Amino acid sequence: METLIRNPFGSPVLMRKAYGEALVQLGAQRDDVVVLSADVQSSDFSFMFEATYPRRFINVGIAEPALVDVAVGLANGGKIPVANTFAFLFATRALEMIRTHLCYGGANVKLAAAYAGLSDSFDGPTHQTVSDLAILRSLPQMTIVVPADPLAVEKLLPQVVAWNGPVYFRLCRNELPQIFTQSYAPEIGKGITLIDGEDATVIACGVMVACALEAAQRLAPNGIRLRVVEMHTIKPLDTELIVRCAQETGAIVTAEEHSIIGGLGGAVAECLSQCAPVPLQRVGVDDTFAESGPYSELLDKYGLSANAVTAAVGNVLKHKQTSSTHASSGVF
Repeated sequence: METLIRNPFGSPVLMRKAYGEALVQLGAQRDDVVVLSADVQSSDFSFMFEATYPRRFINVGIAEPALVDVAVGLANGGKIPVANTFAFLFATRALEMIRTHLCYGGANVKLAAAYAGLSDSFDGPTHQTVSDLAILRSLPQMTIVVPADPLAVEKLLPQVVAWNGPVYFRLCRNELPQIFTQSYAPEIGKGITLIDGEDATVIACGVMVACALEAAQRLAPNGIRLRVVEMHTIKPLDTELIVRCAQETGAIVTAEEHSIIGGLGGAVAECLSQCAPVPLQRVGVDDTFAESGPYSELLDKYGLSANAVTAAVGNVLKHKQTSSTHASSGVF
């Protein structure tokens, strides 16, 4: 198998800069792409597209419901709009328009959700976004994609634009390590096994992919072979891969920069409960609002770290052992 992971990881790169560069590349490839902003182009680096293709860029101002409605109108006129604002504003202020005008009508609009998770770290809990996956995942026709590093942004954005229908593209504000090599070839709707193993599986998305890989490295000297799966598409979920991992490793950990309720962990739990019940531990924000502070410190404080993933693996292996003991003795 081709090497998908850099060892060691490459130097951190601003995900929003990678996004701006990917937008410009996309603009050169497709003249039907238009970019809209709710006056955040300097923040999310969509200004790079504005500078290169000013006639295909629209700033609607600080009016997120209008951002979605204008994008829907452009989509109905045959364009492919990429609408940009902060993730929490899509999940709250613009939600009615996303539900009714975008999803119900099946408009071909792409929502580029900047500053997701805890990455808007100094603007307080109202600007942090730990419930968006739960909210947007519940909307019919919505596809949700969460890139894990700068290269993933570059490789997934053209697929997001080519995908038919509404897509929520969740982006981090901060610098992220370069995880993947050029052999990385993501496909919307398909998870990717980055490391194989038979003792347990960690299914991760976004910034937590790097933490999952670090946890696997830490556990290897203890004889624990951890399988690590990158699940960049939260919806449609790759249930076939999840079931196979459950059957082959017997224990699952999910890791996401989101509440443990309703996001990747919730989606995987739903799948396992229906198809392949095995012990499950969810790593994420534990049903609370966060506070302001440096991004890396917030991640550590709210349990979004390699340490947290390692501890969750230990817990799920204990449950796996207990389940195996009960099964072999006929006790259920």
